[in-house]
Amino acid sequence: MSDIRKNLELLADSIESLENRKAPEPEIKNRSLSGDKIHGGTITNFASRGIIDESKKPILLVRENGIHVDNIFAKKIENNLNVNGDLDVQGEIYAKKLHVDEVSADIRNERTSPLEFKGDNKSPIGKGIIWTGGSHTKQLILQGKPERIWSSEDLDLHREKSYMIGGETVISETSLGTGITKSNLKSLGTLNSLDVAGHFNVDHFVKYNADTEQFSIGVDDPNGMVSIGSLDHEFILDPTSDKNWKIGTWTTSGLDIVTDDTARIKIENSGKIRVLSKTSFDQAIGIGVKNFESDCDLTVAGAIRFQNTKHEHLSNTPESGNYRKGDIVWNADPKPTGFVGWVCVREGTPGEWKGFGQISA
Repeated sequence: MSDIRKNLELLADSIESLENRKAPEPEIKNRSLSGDKIHGGTITNFASRGIIDESKKPILLVRENGIHVDNIFAKKIENNLNVNGDLDVQGEIYAKKLHVDEVSADIRNERTSPLEFKGDNKSPIGKGIIWTGGSHTKQLILQGKPERIWSSEDLDLHREKSYMIGGETVISETSLGTGITKSNLKSLGTLNSLDVAGHFNVDHFVKYNADTEQFSIGVDDPNGMVSIGSLDHEFILDPTSDKNWKIGTWTTSGLDIVTDDTARIKIENSGKIRVLSKTSFDQAIGIGVKNFESDCDLTVAGAIRFQNTKHEHLSNTPESGNYRKGDIVWNADPKPTGFVGWVCVREGTPGEWKGFGQISA
């Protein structure tokens, strides 16, 4: 009985000794811990074949709706990326194609810097904006030789706006700019006013030469200040050296002065003038004289003929010349008992003459 008591005491001492002894640290062998055995706590200085953790504070938060992280450093994203919020890019964006969906009226597409196109080998030729779809591709691009902005479509400005070069209006809705001095216009509408400085040419028919100050219609080499030509004939209006004006034909053609498309005065190419209508002269007329007295309506320097009868003024009967019966010579030197004149009673050279109208003694 005493042995049993002694053995029980030894057992109690052994149990107490085991109870008071510090438990040894558990030994976990490599690759012997399953992830199912970990719950909660912090794992520091973590490393795996694909992950190295060097952070001293929490960086990555994983929730059911996704991964939450402030900064991502990545060289390449292989898959498609959908950004539901705003995308703030502090650097540059390089893209082969940029597609922007239509947005509602209350949302604005904004840029805070110019849209830049960089070409290959420092040349931006062929770069610009292209719209695809529809019947054909629409373009607004930079072309070369010479370099210019080229559009495949019409450019439509808002009313009251204008095209400008160097800050000056070139063309507006209703007018050309004042700086436009040269043009190759082929046709125009109705002009209210036209001011031409220099030459002008209308269909190689109506011309003005500013150097010679000559206006011509149908004449290549005009001979007057104003020249009108037709076939081989030329009509001119031109000043003379004695400060007068000349008007008429430059060529050998005659000249008709007409009213109601009827010739009233005809000047033949030989210089002969024919008056073809009834004529009234309001002043005295002189023929063959430079100066004549105004007390006579008609002053003639030589013989006259009316009703086929010749009247002449001589100091005696004619001694030569061809005369007809009835021709009269008036005495230019009348004397008492002489005659007022002589009448031809038989034609001839000079014919037979008899005095008439004896002057008293």
